[in-house]
Amino acid sequence: MSLLREIQDAAIDSKTELAVLLRKCKVLAARLGNPEFKKWVENELSGYNDIDELPDYRVLTVNSKGHFSGPFQSGLRNADIPLMCIEEDFRQHLTHSYLAQGVASMESLVQDASGGTLQEPWNPDLVAIVGQGIYQGMNCMQAWKVIPVAGIVSALDAVRNRILNFVLEIEAESPDAGEAPVNSNPLPQEKVHQIFNTYISGNVQNVATGSSDFEQHAINNEVAPEVFSQLLKALEAVRGEPAYETARSSVVEMQECYGVEGFKSKYQKFMSALADHMQVLGPVVAPYLPALAALVP
Repeated sequence: MSLLREIQDAAIDSKTELAVLLRKCKVLAARLGNPEFKKWVENELSGYNDIDELPDYRVLTVNSKGHFSGPFQSGLRNADIPLMCIEEDFRQHLTHSYLAQGVASMESLVQDASGGTLQEPWNPDLVAIVGQGIYQGMNCMQAWKVIPVAGIVSALDAVRNRILNFVLEIEAESPDAGEAPVNSNPLPQEKVHQIFNTYISGNVQNVATGSSDFEQHAINNEVAPEVFSQLLKALEAVRGEPAYETARSSVVEMQECYGVEGFKSKYQKFMSALADHMQVLGPVVAPYLPALAALVP
């Protein structure tokens, strides 16, 4: 069996550990000679050193809870922490959990979890700084982020989906690429770069570049927001597909947030959905991606 087929089978089989799948991808990366794919595979295996480099599927939106003590032995346990009480400088970090560890560690967390959530403790120094300003007359003794296990499962699934999409496209371009000698470049690096950006990183604004299968739609920047209505209209072509509702709601969210803070995160959410369902959505939305990317601040 070819390496490409081995990777496809491992990606489809949920019983195959993700670390095993990624090691197969490491071999493929060496044979393709593509540094971007090599780095992504290594980061997913060993973990990311810088949270600024984390893919969007590794950043979860979370809530926080804590234990509080008050006068006369009063107190609250497992109380929700309203983050509006926290200084804005700290708020961004507390509203998100950054999954920087390797996939083996993440899979272990899922297996060991009970109750559907995990906890990420707040820094004790932060608890000391803000602890008296959350509930009147009470002091926070301990606080933690509540991390939904489903969010970690979704992140792991995103890795599988991206690998499967990437390998299927590589096979379509060069069926024997997985058997090529190391660094023999069985595909031009420009092509591998394009496939990587389309199916792995989610940076697909140039997916239609150089392709005869797509008709480019030039959209004047002065009327650029019209791209949202054009995207919604284009998505009607895949109504009934599982990806339709997710993609449509993401476009609506971008349309509602255009020109205000938060638009970039909605754009990233849309691109992530697109990367997960590229085979269905790619041909439909690709002509509008350059204009959409131009709207991102």
